[in-house]
Amino acid sequence: MATATAKKTKTKFDKATYLKWYEDMLLMRKFEEKAGQLYIQQKFGGFCHLYIGQEAVVAGAVSAVTEADRHITAYRDHAHPIGLGMDPKFVMAELYGRSTGCTKGKGGSMHMFDKSRNLMGGHGIVGAQIALGAGIAFADMYRGEKRVTLCSMGDGAVRQGALHETFNMAMTWKIPVIFIIENNNYAMGTSVERTSNVTDLSKLGLSYDMPSAAVDGMSPEAVHEAIAKAAEHARAGNGPTLLDIRTYRYKGHSMSDPQKYRTKEEVAEYKAVDPINSVLDTIKKKRYATAQQIEEIQARVKQKVEESVQFAEESPLPDPSELYKDVYAQEDYPFIME
Repeated sequence: MATATAKKTKTKFDKATYLKWYEDMLLMRKFEEKAGQLYIQQKFGGFCHLYIGQEAVVAGAVSAVTEADRHITAYRDHAHPIGLGMDPKFVMAELYGRSTGCTKGKGGSMHMFDKSRNLMGGHGIVGAQIALGAGIAFADMYRGEKRVTLCSMGDGAVRQGALHETFNMAMTWKIPVIFIIENNNYAMGTSVERTSNVTDLSKLGLSYDMPSAAVDGMSPEAVHEAIAKAAEHARAGNGPTLLDIRTYRYKGHSMSDPQKYRTKEEVAEYKAVDPINSVLDTIKKKRYATAQQIEEIQARVKQKVEESVQFAEESPLPDPSELYKDVYAQEDYPFIME
């Protein structure tokens, strides 16, 4: 089992960083809790994979890189656009399949994109984003841009053969990509221990001489520090890094998961080191905010979530003509015929 008690980093972070982490993670958490409620009420359908418990991974990663850097992930992707600054109303509208959603209601829960924030999408095919992430990073390297791509995957996706092909190519060509395993230990419902003899996933990069590390994913401080180091390594032309970020999801793999593969005691163990509570404790201890200011943050988050629901429910469904749009990019591929 991925440890829930790893020591926090000793790196010092300022007041603004802690306050942003707290508000961003709280917004991710409350948004996901509301999304889960709405799904049960059948306000929207399809698959729904919640990020509750894993918020420190996105928060720490986003604070460690620049706005020009790129992000690509799997289908547990509601928190990523929120962490990158997208108004949650566009995420909620996408869940509802409305035309005002971030992908015009065509992607739904598993396919959040935001070109303006360099979110290159959530992807529904398990492990597909591994090769795509390296390809995006290669394109930036080819153009001479100093961008870094953060490519996130689950611990289940690392069993895909494409991972090894991609790792080999990324190290051979020194592609500026950070491979992030959001290791919540269970994939869909099968523990890491039952899927491989190698349970320390940071070792997957060793045969390619890829710099690798295990990271406490319940700590935004530890995540930030690890991502920042990997980004500096990539920007210097030294190629990729593999980070086994050990986190935990409090909810099931999806809304249909009965979670019979783990105990309530195990979940409670991880909740005891909840990243949002840990950051709030630091804010209080260092007196970065008064009780009133903390309440104002909480109220602001609550209002944003409520507004996102209202926005989604009042937004129109896509016009049927949208079915034929966004299939081909005519301006980029002039050889495509009408």
